[in-house]
Amino acid sequence: MLRVLAVDDEKPLLEELLYLLRSDPRVLSAEGASDATEALRRITRALESGPDGADVIDVVFLDIHMAGLTGLDIARLLAGFARPPLIVFVTAHEGFAVQAFDLKAVDYVLKPVRPERLAEAVRRAWEQSGRTGERPTTAAPEAVSAPESPGAPGAPVAPVAALPAARGGERAPERAPERAPDQIAVELGGVTRFVAIADIAYVEAQGDYARLHTDEGTSHLVRIPLATLEERWAARGFVRIHRRHLVALARIDELRLDSGTTTVRVGSAELQVSRRHTRELRDLLMRQAMG
Repeated sequence: MLRVLAVDDEKPLLEELLYLLRSDPRVLSAEGASDATEALRRITRALESGPDGADVIDVVFLDIHMAGLTGLDIARLLAGFARPPLIVFVTAHEGFAVQAFDLKAVDYVLKPVRPERLAEAVRRAWEQSGRTGERPTTAAPEAVSAPESPGAPGAPVAPVAALPAARGGERAPERAPERAPDQIAVELGGVTRFVAIADIAYVEAQGDYARLHTDEGTSHLVRIPLATLEERWAARGFVRIHRRHLVALARIDELRLDSGTTTVRVGSAELQVSRRHTRELRDLLMRQAMG
């Protein structure tokens, strides 16, 4: 069972987060801190008490933007301890995902917080905490992974928010939002939108996430590793050019060789091509030009 500290300087959001955490049977206790100073005081006391102490904290659910120290600052400070608590970031901002996972965050949850998404973050923390032997007294809420839709191979749809009861006490899945073929579901502020894969110019790796960059200059963060998208979208003309980038071949406007460095221009973006991918990319572009 997890002992949790939630940190947010907006009282209504902190109270809502604590309510959801306390509703999860995997959580033994959930306390709140309204600023970084209070959070660090509680965490320091917990670390001094030891892993079996009364003040132990297994997981910290951290907001990022707060007065004074940010959630990222707190995570950096905790990284210096031998046995720091696990970190889950809870934020309204997409753009810090790379930094968050560089700091070994367990998860990165976007506000407004959906109960099933938070349950998934609790599950991950519970599994990493080493406390899975301490079974919850009741069944933990299911955080259902996004199913794949037959419309576009491997493209995810929005997560199933709940499993309403069916006849005979069984659980019947709620229908996931329908989408047109060749689209990928993205979430922003709790709203699910569908982006045409044909409108995506390139994809950038950001930890366990990938950022989709469209022709219109917008970007969307999805929790799908770049390697997975590379495999799924190969037939759609996407090619790997670097460990951090996957590019739609048809969106490459220019290939440039300069002092042993290869780059491509995709709209207004200039992306580096790694040496191991340079020859293959040149061959693909030549075949495209001739065909």
